[in-house]
Amino acid sequence: MKSTNKVTVLGAGNAGLTAAYHFSLLGSDVCLFGSEGFDEQIDFIRQAGGIQAVEQVNGVEMSFTGFQTLEFTKDIQEAVAFSSVLIMPVPSFAQEALFRDMLPYLTSEHLILLMPGNYGSLVLNRIKNEEGYQDLDVTFVDAISIPWATRIAGEAQVGILGIKEMLPLAALPASRTQQAIERLQPHFPIPLTPLENVIAAGLENINFGGHPLLTTLNMGLLENFNGNFNFYKDCCSPAVARVAEDLDLERLAVGQTLGLELSSELDAMNTLYDMNAESVYEINRTSETHGKLNSAPDGPQARYIAEDVPFLFVPCFEFSG
Repeated sequence: MKSTNKVTVLGAGNAGLTAAYHFSLLGSDVCLFGSEGFDEQIDFIRQAGGIQAVEQVNGVEMSFTGFQTLEFTKDIQEAVAFSSVLIMPVPSFAQEALFRDMLPYLTSEHLILLMPGNYGSLVLNRIKNEEGYQDLDVTFVDAISIPWATRIAGEAQVGILGIKEMLPLAALPASRTQQAIERLQPHFPIPLTPLENVIAAGLENINFGGHPLLTTLNMGLLENFNGNFNFYKDCCSPAVARVAEDLDLERLAVGQTLGLELSSELDAMNTLYDMNAESVYEINRTSETHGKLNSAPDGPQARYIAEDVPFLFVPCFEFSG
């Protein structure tokens, strides 16, 4: 098996750059991959010599600052060969195409972590088998989200607003979850905690209630003000919070029918962000991490709809049937 100090980050968006920066900060040997059409930041990193975590964004202090050097590539074969630990911090709608590009170069040594998972392990495992790679024994892992609240701040720059206290995840098959944690933990700045299975990991994604609901119920505000306001603070009113709480009860009920004891949105947010809020409304209004920047989606094309509705709402609805 390849050196456990090496890790490949597949995807050069805000989460990918932040993962590459933070893994490198912790001493991992990192290779960052950017796919064609989404590789602009790779060129910027080449010019800058690494990734900068900036001190401020719009005058707001960030949680991590510094500069880290790392390896980078636009060659998927080179990226996959670099390490047996592959991290995919890409939107759910990008997982399948990226995996198909990786597939010819994978070995049974590889572990693939999807952040967020959103049931991606089930989809990618099916693709692997349908494409004739039944003997390829890859370990898939689904995390509930990414560890950071983060933004692209410029060329080869990220603004890291905050970080979770822990990251729950599960492997496919579930019997490999603990082994997966042992392989992944050396690269991560926060504890990785086990969930029962990848279905639980999908249902525990805390974006389920917040993103689509706040976006949909405030679409006029988003479009009329071009996203120039504080999404969580300004979009969550007492009435909207009550709808979010009712929606969360439906998610919990679906989990219960599947034999899963899920965390409520309130409990999960309090645990993940070390808060003691008494309501979903209070979470959205007082979270330091989520309220730092005046920033919001500016329309229905945002990933809060484009990703979270088809990859969180729709599966939950299907499970309910």
